[in-house]
Amino acid sequence: MGVRLLDAEEAVKLIPDNATVATGGFVGIGVPEEVEIALEKRFLETGSPKNLTLVYAAGQGDGKDKGLNHLGHEKLVKKVIGGHWGLAPKLQKLALENKIQAYNLPQGVISHMFRDVAAGKPGTITHVGLKTFIDPRLQGGKINEVTKEDIVKLIELEGQEYLFYKAFPVDVALLRGTYADENGNISMEEEAVSLEALSIAAACKNSGGKVIVQVKKVVKSGSLDPKLIKIPGIYVDTVVVIENEENHMQTYGTKYDSSYCGKTFIPVDSMKPLSLNERKIIARRAAMELIPKAIVNLGIGVPEVIAMVANEEGKGDQMVLTVEAGPIGGVPGGGLDFGASTNPEAILDQPYQFDFYDGGGLDLAFLGLAQCDSKGNINVSKFGPKIAGCGGFINITQNAKKVVYCGTFTAGGLRVKTEDGKLIIEKEGKVKKFVNEVEQITFSGDYAIENKTPVLYITERAVFQLSEEGLILKEIAPGVDLQRDILDLMDFKPIVPNDLKKMDERIFKEELMGLTI
Repeated sequence: MGVRLLDAEEAVKLIPDNATVATGGFVGIGVPEEVEIALEKRFLETGSPKNLTLVYAAGQGDGKDKGLNHLGHEKLVKKVIGGHWGLAPKLQKLALENKIQAYNLPQGVISHMFRDVAAGKPGTITHVGLKTFIDPRLQGGKINEVTKEDIVKLIELEGQEYLFYKAFPVDVALLRGTYADENGNISMEEEAVSLEALSIAAACKNSGGKVIVQVKKVVKSGSLDPKLIKIPGIYVDTVVVIENEENHMQTYGTKYDSSYCGKTFIPVDSMKPLSLNERKIIARRAAMELIPKAIVNLGIGVPEVIAMVANEEGKGDQMVLTVEAGPIGGVPGGGLDFGASTNPEAILDQPYQFDFYDGGGLDLAFLGLAQCDSKGNINVSKFGPKIAGCGGFINITQNAKKVVYCGTFTAGGLRVKTEDGKLIIEKEGKVKKFVNEVEQITFSGDYAIENKTPVLYITERAVFQLSEEGLILKEIAPGVDLQRDILDLMDFKPIVPNDLKKMDERIFKEELMGLTI
C-alpha cells in the first residue's frame, strides 16, 4: 500500500506543537469530524499538540460542539485566521477573552490564499476587502485587542488600490473525502461539495507538511475513476478510515442525500405555499428585482425565501442559484445543510466559484440586512460580544452587478400581519437596525458608489436605495405611517422624495402575486 493508514488517534500524533493547521469544511460538509474529535481528546489527555495556528475558509461547526468547536481550548490554539466565526462559539469565546490572536478575513480570499501558498507566491493580491473592516486603514481583519500583527497590507498597482494578504506555510492539513485507494488517491463522489480540499492539500504538501484525510473506506488501487479523484495520492500522507459513521455525515443536518451529490434528481415542485409573514413579504418585494435567467447568490435567512417565492409563482426557472461552496443550479439547502444544493447542475471547487464571484459573474446577490447606517454601510459580522464573521459576504457584495439587502426593519419581537393589501404592525421590534454608525463595516456604501453598483435595502415596510447623498426612501408599505413607523425608528434621516411610492399591494395579499420577470 502506497499510503499510510492510521486510525484517528494515531494520525493526530503527527501534529507537532506550534504547527499551522488548515482544515477543510463548510458548516458540516467536508469536516473531518473523527480526526478533530481525536485531536481534542489527545490535547485534553496530554496537553499536546499546543499553540497551534488554525486557518480555515468557511465556517465549520454546528454552533455548539462539533467541527472547530473541538479545537476551542486555551493553549491548544494560539492564533486563528478564519472566514466565519459564528458556528464555532468555543473559538469565539477564546477570542473575546483575548486568549488567542484572532483574525477574520473574507472566505473567498482564504480559499484563494491556499492556492497561492501551493504555488509558492508571497501572498494574495485582490480588491476584495477594500474599505471594509478588513482594510488596514480600519481594523485589518483583527477582531480583538491582543491581535497586533498586520497580515493585510494596502498596496498600489498601476494606480489602483489593492489589498495584499500575506502567505504562510501550512504544516498540517485535515481534510475529508469519500474513498481512498491504496495509493492515497481521494474521491468525493458522496460529498455534497469539494470545497478547497485540493488547494489545501497542495499548499500543505509544498510547504513540506503532512496531509491527513478522513474517508469512509479504502478501495483497491485503480478501482476509482481518475476523473473523480479530487486529491491525488502524491499529496496525501495519511488516510484515516472512520470507525463511527456519525462522524462522516454528509452535512450536520443530513446523514446522506443522494440529490446533494448528483446521484439522483428529485422533484421540488411539490412545495407547500408559504404563509404570508414578514419574511415572505420581504422576499416577494425582492423577487420583483429578478431579471430573466439571472445568475444569483442567496444569503442565508430571509434571502432563502426568495427562491421559494419564485417557485411558488412559477418563475423558479428564471434564475440560476449558486452557492459560494461550489454548487451551480438546483435549490440551495438551509440551516445545517447550508452549502449543499438539491439537484445541482454542476459543483465547482470553492476557489473557482469565488473566481467567478470576484470577477463580477453574479447578476444579483440577495443578502441579509442586520445593521445599516446613513452611508449605506452594512454590518453582519460583529454585534457587541458576538463575532459572526464575514464569511463570503464581502466577496459577494463587493462584486455582484446588483446587491439587494433583505431584512426586517426592526429586530427583537417584531410582529406584523396583513389586511386588505395593507401592512399592520402589531408589535414593534425592540432593536433598531438603521443606526448612525454600524459597529463594523462588512459592506462599504462608499465602495459601491465608487463602482456604480446599484444597491437596494428591502424591509417589510420600506425600500431604500443607495445614492451619493445617502439612503433614499423609495417606497413604503400601504397601511404604515411614514413618521411613526419609519422615520421615528431610524437614527438618521433618509432622503424622502416628493414622489414617494407605495409598495405593490399584491405583496401584502394571500393569493399569488402574478410575479413577472
